Amino acid sequence: MSYTKRSQRKPYINIIPLVDVLTVLLFFFIVTMQFKQFKVLNITLPEIKTAGINQIDDQIVLMVDELGKIFYNGVSVSIEQLKESLIATSEMNSDLSVLIMADEGTELKIITKLMDLCRIYQFNQIRLQSR
Repeated sequence: MSYTKRSQRKPYINIIPLVDVLTVLLFFFIVTMQFKQFKVLNITLPEIKTAGINQIDDQIVLMVDELGKIFYNGVSVSIEQLKESLIATSEMNSDLSVLIMADEGTELKIITKLMDLCRIYQFNQIRLQSR
């Protein structure tokens, strides 16, 4: 009996299907990512361990830095300007929710004053942002 030796192919990994799969995955992740642009202020939000995810499209964003400076949708305002803005916005649409983002060192009286102003002008859906 004689055995003939077969020529064996060298094992190799075909990279083209791997590149195809990686390209599809990369495309999928890029398309499904949500790019939300926040106006960046140097605010350190307080941490809440049991906080859920807030997903609200139309909202008023009030921010307070550690010095007590107030920002209305990213624009620095005084209390009087904030009142005028809230009046104008409530005349157009009072169903908007208000998101308050305050630095963790901000005094509670400033936050409660903002919440009180919002309720005066019929904005009753108020949320506090945490990290």
